[in-house]
Amino acid sequence: MKKYISVMYIVIVFAALLVILPGCEFIGDVFKAGIWVGIIIIIAIIAVVAFIVKMFKE
Repeated sequence: MKKYISVMYIVIVFAALLVILPGCEFIGDVFKAGIWVGIIIIIAIIAVVAFIVKMFKE
């Protein structure tokens, strides 16, 4: 049951991010800024998701 609840939190976070961040405009801005900025942003997003998952695992 605990695993189901943590998966639900992750789904809610991703749904919120999809609504908050306008996807196409954001990706276009990343390509304008350069590939390294995109890589840094992706690493930051993965780190935040990993932190959230770790927080709910305990």
